[in-house]
This record gives sequence, C-alpha cells and structure tokens, in this order.
Amino acid sequence: MNEKEFAELAAGHALGALSDADERRFADALAAHPEWRALAEYDAETASLLADAVAPVAPPADIRDALLAQIAQTPQSDAVAPSARGAERHGEHHEDERHDGAAARPRRWSRGLFALAASVVLIVGLGIGAAILVPQLTQPASVVALEKIEAASDAQQSTVRLDDGAQATAHWSASVGSAVLVTEGLEGLDADRTYQLWLVRGKDALPAGLFETESGEATALLDGSMHEGDVIAVTVEQAGGSPTGLPTTEPIIAIPTA
Repeated sequence: MNEKEFAELAAGHALGALSDADERRFADALAAHPEWRALAEYDAETASLLADAVAPVAPPADIRDALLAQIAQTPQSDAVAPSARGAERHGEHHEDERHDGAAARPRRWSRGLFALAASVVLIVGLGIGAAILVPQLTQPASVVALEKIEAASDAQQSTVRLDDGAQATAHWSASVGSAVLVTEGLEGLDADRTYQLWLVRGKDALPAGLFETESGEATALLDGSMHEGDVIAVTVEQAGGSPTGLPTTEPIIAIPTA
C-alpha cells in the first residue's frame, strides 16, 4: 500500500465510513507505516473539529439524499468493474445487490469525497466556513507533518546550499518526533535512480524513505522517529532504494540536528 491509498483509508476512517475489511487494512497499514500516523491524526482532528463546531440540530430531511447524489457524481480514482458502474447508473448502491451476476464493489472514501462530506456538514452548520476549512483536508502527510513541526514550541530548522545553487531545509521537532526535508532547485533524476533519505545516528545510517522532485521542489517526510542529534542525509540510489539498506554513494545533503 502506498501513501495515497492510505490517505483514502484515513479519510474514510475519520468519517466512520470504512467497511470492516478496509478498517483492517487501515490498521495493518498504520502498524506497518507509523510515519503515516500524522495524516490519520490530522483527519481525525479535522473530523472532530467539524463535529464540535456544529451544534446538534435535526438535519434537513433531504441532506442524506443530496450527499449521496453528489457522491454518485464525483469521479473516483479507483477502476470500477463495468457491472458496478451499471449498478450505480441505476441507483443500486447496496453492497448486497447484484448486476449481471457480479457484486458491486463497495465505494472507497477518497480524499475528495472526505472533503465533499465535510463540505456538506460545514455548509449546514457554518455556511461559508467550508471554503476555508475544506482545502485543509486534502494535504499530503508531509505537509501535515511540516505544519505540526512548525507549530511545536521546540521547532527547529537548518538550511544547506549545494554547489549547483539548489538548497535543502530540514525541519524537525523533538517533541513531535519527526522531520521533514524541503528542497528547492534539486535536479530531477533519470528513471533508474532516486533520492533516498537517511537518519544517521552515530555510526548507523537508517533508511528513511525515498522521494522525487517536481520542478526541483520536494517536501519529504522522513520515515521513522527522529532523535535529536541525528544527521538528516540524502544520497542518490538506484530506483527502489539501496539494495543493501545502507548508503551506496556519498551524501549530497547532510544536515545535523544538534
């Protein structure tokens, strides 16, 4: 499972909209990738904010139908079997119904649908507040983590400039326990190579994820928990990362955190 797929599950989990099977997938993915916890926590906090911000009132009688109609019209990122698409066109949204002998697949909650559901709640309770809060729901885990770090009382950062003019800034917080690297002007790599992050702790180099640049820019959340005093480093490795679990080239970026 990649981060985008986990983000979809995290959105559905925060809204209580996952099936039992997807709840298990969410829990398994979170256990396997603790670095994604910030994304799940952000969604949960946002869902809680939505609930707390709106006073308990009887919803309009047609709000459920309106929401389902909007969901039915929202493009999905997942490929849906032709039989399932046919079921949707005829309004057959129940998981136990059949069309042409095939079971309709349960709809997954994407980030877009999470924002849509939140929009309905906010429009009912807060009116134009939706335009302000909903965009916050679509942020990637690295941006969410960066915001948490910057809001921490012990937030720190350090910037290095490379010989070719590119620069990299490490942001970290001991209380948050995570670090994010932001790059500008970092050259793109061929398809057979990738940038790999490392947390260098004493004599040990711990792999901390891979990242790519877009127009020289990247915001990358390091996997694992950062300890104060670690060195945040980047090497260029073969596609998929170092086959040995250790750096195979000299670091192009090395930023001490102490």
